[in-house]
Amino acid sequence: MGNKYLLLALCFWALTCSLLPSFSCGLMRIGLKKRTLDLEAIRGARMAREKLRLNRPMLGANDHSGDKLGIDDDIVPLKNYLNAQYYGEIGIGTPPQTFNVIFDTGSSNLWIPSSKCYFSLACYTHHWYKSSKSETYEKNGTSCKIVYGSGSISGFFSSDSVTVGDVVVKNQDFIEATREGSLSFVLAKFDGILGLGFQEISVENALPVWDNMVLQNLVNEPIFSFWLNGDPNAKSGGELVFGGVDPKHFVGNHTYVPVTQKGYWQIEMGDFYIGGVSTGVCEGGCAAIVDSGTSLLAGPTTVVTEINHAIGAEGVLSVECKEVIAQYGELIWDLLVSGVRADDVCSQVGLCTMRDQSKSAGIEMVTEKDQKDLSAKDTALCTSCQMLVIWVQNQLRQEKTKEIVFNYVNQLCESLPSPNGESVVDCGGIHVLPNITFTIGDKHFTLSPDQYILKTGEGIAEVCISGFIAFDIPPPRGPLWILGDIFMRAYHTVFDSGNLRVGFAKAA
Repeated sequence: MGNKYLLLALCFWALTCSLLPSFSCGLMRIGLKKRTLDLEAIRGARMAREKLRLNRPMLGANDHSGDKLGIDDDIVPLKNYLNAQYYGEIGIGTPPQTFNVIFDTGSSNLWIPSSKCYFSLACYTHHWYKSSKSETYEKNGTSCKIVYGSGSISGFFSSDSVTVGDVVVKNQDFIEATREGSLSFVLAKFDGILGLGFQEISVENALPVWDNMVLQNLVNEPIFSFWLNGDPNAKSGGELVFGGVDPKHFVGNHTYVPVTQKGYWQIEMGDFYIGGVSTGVCEGGCAAIVDSGTSLLAGPTTVVTEINHAIGAEGVLSVECKEVIAQYGELIWDLLVSGVRADDVCSQVGLCTMRDQSKSAGIEMVTEKDQKDLSAKDTALCTSCQMLVIWVQNQLRQEKTKEIVFNYVNQLCESLPSPNGESVVDCGGIHVLPNITFTIGDKHFTLSPDQYILKTGEGIAEVCISGFIAFDIPPPRGPLWILGDIFMRAYHTVFDSGNLRVGFAKAA
């Protein structure tokens, strides 16, 4: 008799779970909306990233000293929300005032426009938070500023209840934005951003919403997972699940890798393959940040150039790159063949100082006092040399002849990514493009051309864009990859803060 009642109880529980749409059996579901990708957004995103690449750290900056963030001053600039595609709904206050937000694993603060935002056009095109209409509002008043790749926001902290799905997070600190200093926020489909990164990169060390959800026992497990719908015609953009995973969202088992540095969801990535052939760039390991707040895949210029060449993307002819090949190609070849370490070649050739050799392409090559006279052209030649060494070394491993190698690297020079524009490919030839493969946790994660090429427009107006952008970060933080929505669409992603790990499985 006891077993009969137990069976009935289990059946009732299963039926109840199947009927609950949002908070079901410990899993809280947030439906995600997806906006249409447009060419101007991609172009603007790349321009913003190039400005960041030249001007250095932005994300996490505020009006106060960097030590309050608990991180070093050389924090990696990551964000550009101009090209963010996925967003969902939350409520703030009692009764809840609704807002569309980006659920962003690349930052840690929650902010929305304030009713006290009088002088920014962006505030007038989005929902405002009105503290006077909330029964649970508590004043804080601490001023702050966050600078992102696509603009800055400034305002002050407040505290209130935040509704996420069917649960209410009490006494949550968040930012009321009183100034949004960029046109990109005017055009954005979202009102604000809900950061899902770690407290280590939170402005004013504010406790993130996710941390509060765990501390207030609002979820069964300290896990959240993203399923991004890969069907461009589907009404649902995907689902964010707090408290666990939904087996319907993935196929097979997840591959888990540890978080290597708290702040961002940063992991270690291995070698990178184009059409099954190793690039050799990340053989010794590269850092990668899993970032739901950006749509694209960002990586070292050296690899992105090879990708552009392999997929026929139109790039920008680099005079410096061609100059290095013409004047120093033979010497670089001889040094590599004779066994000189790749890291030492450019300094022996005389194009890079030892200081330069310790930094990757494109970022603050010259800082020492005795190097101040080094011109921008010299720096560009050093950068080109470093890329050339990697390309030649990779071809040598494949036992290619000198003639074949130099023909190939000359073509790569012509495929260098345009920092201020999109890399366009022929829409009619997508089916013949190579697969691109990442190595994570000693397993291969492959993206097909249909997955890494972004399409916008229809008919004669259709444009196909490479989903890869160049983004160079110097050691010790770099080389660095940013795995955005393109990767997360192909692979269901689990963020396990309890065990400090990230898991990937093929998305259903």
